[in-house]
Amino acid sequence: MKATGIVRRIDDLGRVVIPKEIRRTQMIRVGDPLEIFVSSTGEVIFKKYSPVGELAGEAEHLVEALYKNAGVSALVTDRDKVVAAAGSLRPAAGQALAPEYSSRMEARRLYVQDGTLFDVCAGVGAGLMTPILSSGDLIGSVAIRQGEAASQECAAMLARVAAFFLGRRLEE
Repeated sequence: MKATGIVRRIDDLGRVVIPKEIRRTQMIRVGDPLEIFVSSTGEVIFKKYSPVGELAGEAEHLVEALYKNAGVSALVTDRDKVVAAAGSLRPAAGQALAPEYSSRMEARRLYVQDGTLFDVCAGVGAGLMTPILSSGDLIGSVAIRQGEAASQECAAMLARVAAFFLGRRLEE
């Protein structure tokens, strides 16, 4: 753990302000959930919580099933990074999302790039993306590289079904 040299006081309601510089560098946005840990030595640690990260195993099975059974390369992201990837998108696993990809995801709608690929993360592109919504909240996305075994319409349907499945799974 690295010390920042920043000290904040707790107010009478038990709140503490996380400095803007830390929120910016750690990509913590208004409304982002934070998980709180307490160590045996008395340290209090805030960690960004990723609901999609909780389903990483299921997301991995889902993208592998899409690749093996439908012949499309697919990936699942949370709001910051790629959680699971299969096929030609496998190199994206664990990478941070490109800012343009995050902006498209924030639009909360299916995004299709005709003819070319858009960057998901450094050096990895996809042709379509759909957001994962859970209880109305944006929690991640499913992206597919089209032009492989499935048509664009079929790939879009597969992405929507996968996103719906993961979103509903998180509501349970």
